[in-house]
Amino acid sequence: MNLHEMTAHRLHELLKAREISSTEIVEAVFNRIEAVDGTVKAYMTLTREQAMAIAREADAAFKNGQAAPLTGIPLALKDNMCTSGIKTTCSSKILENFVPPYNATVVERFRAIHTPLVGKTNLDEFAMGSSTENSAFFTTRNPWDTTRVPGGSSGGSAAAVAADEAVIALGSDTGGSIRQPAAFCGVVGMKPTYGYVSRYGLIAFASSLDQIGPFTRDVTDTALVMNVIAGHDPLDSTSVRREAPDFTKSLVNDVKGLRIGVPREYFVEGIQPEVKEAVAKTIDLLARLGAEIQEISMPHTEYALATYYLIAPAEASSNLARYDGVRYGYRAKEAPDVITMFKKTRSEGFGAEVKRRIMLGTYALSSGYYDAYYLKAQKVRTLIKQDFDRAFETCDALVSPTTPTVPFKIGEKSGDPLAMYLSDLFTIPANLAATPALSVPCALSKEGLPIGIQVMGKAFDEGTLLRIAYTIEQNTDVHNQKPNLAGAAGRDAGGPAKDAGRAHDTGRASGKDVR
Repeated sequence: MNLHEMTAHRLHELLKAREISSTEIVEAVFNRIEAVDGTVKAYMTLTREQAMAIAREADAAFKNGQAAPLTGIPLALKDNMCTSGIKTTCSSKILENFVPPYNATVVERFRAIHTPLVGKTNLDEFAMGSSTENSAFFTTRNPWDTTRVPGGSSGGSAAAVAADEAVIALGSDTGGSIRQPAAFCGVVGMKPTYGYVSRYGLIAFASSLDQIGPFTRDVTDTALVMNVIAGHDPLDSTSVRREAPDFTKSLVNDVKGLRIGVPREYFVEGIQPEVKEAVAKTIDLLARLGAEIQEISMPHTEYALATYYLIAPAEASSNLARYDGVRYGYRAKEAPDVITMFKKTRSEGFGAEVKRRIMLGTYALSSGYYDAYYLKAQKVRTLIKQDFDRAFETCDALVSPTTPTVPFKIGEKSGDPLAMYLSDLFTIPANLAATPALSVPCALSKEGLPIGIQVMGKAFDEGTLLRIAYTIEQNTDVHNQKPNLAGAAGRDAGGPAKDAGRAHDTGRASGKDVR
């Protein structure tokens, strides 16, 4: 097996035995990016020089016996997390040349253990979308079928891991933006409990919902990433003062005695039969392995989508008010006065989906409508949270499909916002309830497309989720399947990744260089 295809924990074993070096791994990953990213288009910015410098630090750490499990392992980062000296665009024209003066906390934590950052990945603009088609610059493609979407909004990070263009990656999840692309790309993706991972340096979409989490090739790597990023951060006022455990201790191939709930509301009309069948077979597998399966009801689930699309846009309306062309970011030219400059800047700088959500949120917060919409949505959010609380009185975890469908075709839903929003039907409730959830591959469709099963748990009980996901993984073969990208480079517009790498290596390239 090639170095770029290996899991982080396997690479760590080889690094520890001094059979390979971190510089060799990083070089292998960049060779892979050069070969396939012209088609996949996972990356906004590549940071080869910085990655190689950190890889050399990692090799020195192994030599001195001071290496951590993810030391020297190539990392990709969703381009809405601040990186000092490297562009952070949120895949938006309004931030296309923004270079932060500081690192996000998660970036600092990886930097402290010498984890090389290979690049920043594409996303739906300001993390608003379910397909990565809302990026202001280009659409990322699904490595399993490049005519299909990788999901969103963290589609670039999911695709990078699935296409072996990164060993591990970080994304953010506001309503399913880690779990949905993880399911579409056949990788593991986790949304931790709200407040467990610092949001400092994550460019805000909806502050009460956003959470950073990992994309990995297997569940073991997810536990390793969580060991790095989880834990209190005084720089984040929403960070919980709670010591994080060693998540690898939850990697147990055993679900005997676990009470697993199956909410009937998550098996609704309209779910694709292949998805429903694959998830049902996985639930039967858990039952055969000793789990106690029980059907439950979460009656307020049907209101989750409407609730989310009032709360999230309202918070986005507030958070995105800062992009006015005054302090940083894009500024419209030839405006005769300040008010006109504000209007032109936001009109030219934001894409259609971002504008749609800002208008929805502003309307929901406006005088005379606040109580009817935003306040009522917050009350329904409480009811949804109470559904979870009642479920966890009798269940240790819940399982459901991650998505209602397999990955859909590029352009198939881009003209119908409501159809696109329905992609997150099963993932949104966990964000509203602030509980942890993950997606793990459970099957391939007849067309060879990935299907994911979602596992949801009690707040700060990521360990049980990892245990269930690890058991699924160890008793199936899906995680060993890989997309076939042989000869894929150059089939689509965008050019080879090596050109983008040279153009973006410092993260300070002009907008015309963004692929």
